Amino acid sequence: MADHFEKIQKLPDPVPGCPNFRRVPGYKVYCCGQPTIAGFEAALTKVTGTAYPKEGKIIWFNLRQEPNVYVNGEPICARPPNKIGEYAELGNVTRDSAKADEEEFIKVIEGRAKENAGKLKFVDINKAEKEIEVKEVVTLSNVIEGLKAKFPGLVHMRIPVCNSAAPLETDFDILVKTLIGTNINTPVIINDQVGLSRATTGCVAACLFKEFQISASFEGLVETVPGVNLDLLKMDRYKMDPAKDPLFRGEFEVVKELVASLKDGDAAKNECDKVIDKNGTPKTGGTGIKQLRENIAESKLSYEIMDDAAQAFLKMKIMDNIHKYFFMIAFTAYMREAAEVAKNAGTDEEKAKNGLTGGKISTPADQLKLPKTFVLYMEEHSGLRNIVEEGKGKLQWERDIPAAALTNLESLAASDFKANLGKIIHDIYQTAHTMFADMPQGDHKKRAKYRFASKTLMRILPNNLKGEVEALIEKKSITLDLYEILGQCTWGQGIKA
Repeated sequence: MADHFEKIQKLPDPVPGCPNFRRVPGYKVYCCGQPTIAGFEAALTKVTGTAYPKEGKIIWFNLRQEPNVYVNGEPICARPPNKIGEYAELGNVTRDSAKADEEEFIKVIEGRAKENAGKLKFVDINKAEKEIEVKEVVTLSNVIEGLKAKFPGLVHMRIPVCNSAAPLETDFDILVKTLIGTNINTPVIINDQVGLSRATTGCVAACLFKEFQISASFEGLVETVPGVNLDLLKMDRYKMDPAKDPLFRGEFEVVKELVASLKDGDAAKNECDKVIDKNGTPKTGGTGIKQLRENIAESKLSYEIMDDAAQAFLKMKIMDNIHKYFFMIAFTAYMREAAEVAKNAGTDEEKAKNGLTGGKISTPADQLKLPKTFVLYMEEHSGLRNIVEEGKGKLQWERDIPAAALTNLESLAASDFKANLGKIIHDIYQTAHTMFADMPQGDHKKRAKYRFASKTLMRILPNNLKGEVEALIEKKSITLDLYEILGQCTWGQGIKA
């Protein structure tokens, strides 16, 4: 499948060949989609500019699970037929398996081109077939090696992650291990296919590592400067707009439980939220496309207007994204703990070399070490794994109908359902109007109210009618639709074969 497609570019000021390239405000961390060969060089040239040496260290993380091969300089990926144009959730893919798949993929491409007079057939994200004459085929690994001629300090690391779920604990450790030994001004670039969810997740983790470097290296040093208000520099003082809906503030029940379980849990969430906002859209202070926390709330609003099949799929995505948000906060707590150790609990040698008058230590960023891995941190806090697994689905998936309104509808249905049917429908919609008053006018609100009406009517049906309707729905003769249920209840009596 071709990686690039029409309208892949979502942001202003494009870098040619590198979709949705942008810098995270306040950090030397960059996010993008899969570049063309020319796009790689354009992105690296923009990152180094006139100030950073081209031979200096540059870290590039690729978070894709799909193997990539470049045909005539353009990226093409291998995907199962059922994942064309879909988010790639390819299971347990590792760096080594992705590289092995890449070597196999180039053989397949070369073989198909040879069998087709030097031409290659492929599809775009819309499954439309394309064909091109093959002039050059190169693996992603070889593209990177070629770039090192101009950028010898380039380090390319693959960390294949799923689109919605949290990265694995070991994935966080691979990212941290790769960043250990870098300076605060070392550029970090992270890509997925388009520059959306996976890349944004990686950027948040990279920025949290930069925060660890800043805290461990400079906070103690800043404390020695007279007259500096340290409160102004602290990320954990960040406060979101209290007028925002609790879901948009990330106040999920499972997250509240996490915050209560962690030492300085509120501070960890605040710092994580600040970094997520910087990696989000312009309305939260970022330059990107996806806002990892608010995207959960937006998906939850969409959930209310979808049919059952779509709801089942979206529910899993929402829970996966809550799982990811949970782990980002846990990772923040891990990084904050590591920074405290670096500032306050160094060896005698470190104290002698980097000690400050106040007793703290200011270790240069490229000399910082971590006392433990994130995997070990999670082992020490193993209860968090159970908390997230058991709690990520604790959301109010359906709005509660007010008790008085439900009692009224049940009474009308029980006394004389058919005679009261007009008033029942009227009262259902009157209740829906009140319940969904917070939603803006438009198709979304109409669909939410209609879906509520369908489900509520089904809920209050007399038992004899409910049995008929349920049987027909099970046979797929009708669906859980208001007008189909009304039709069966008024003139469609008797189950039809």
